Amino acid sequence: MEQHPPGETTADPRAPEVAEAAATASQFRERFESLLPSIQREWPEVARHTLEATRGSFDMVVEVIARQTGRTSEGVKQQLLDLVQVTGDQAHHLADSLRPLEEQLENLLDDLNASLRPRLEKPVRERPLMAVGIAAGVGVLVGLLLASGRRSA
Repeated sequence: MEQHPPGETTADPRAPEVAEAAATASQFRERFESLLPSIQREWPEVARHTLEATRGSFDMVVEVIARQTGRTSEGVKQQLLDLVQVTGDQAHHLADSLRPLEEQLENLLDDLNASLRPRLEKPVRERPLMAVGIAAGVGVLVGLLLASGRRSA
């Protein structure tokens, strides 16, 4: 066994690369289903069921594509990494573009709740029996409509 002087580490200099590869493989597996159409557009000669049989294993997908297309594993690996990167960037961009819409919708719902709730609560508080009767009548009508829909189907 090799002896190291005190203070010297024995860490593998490739450790960051290995960690990055593991993270990419994990990302690939998580997004595999959504990546399948893009993979098939890039390599149409590889059957979908063959890709699905890999269950999202990055290394197995690389091996299958390389074997069936005659391309090098390194070339296929780089293309898949680029594909994962591009789709990740697109997903982040989409999420960023949806954030203002989400905030706008939350504000509209808050406004609607603040303005509509008092208008609905007041009549119910003033005439609770009529409100219960209306709710029961609507329930009966919906039940009849659903029941007749089942009979005709």
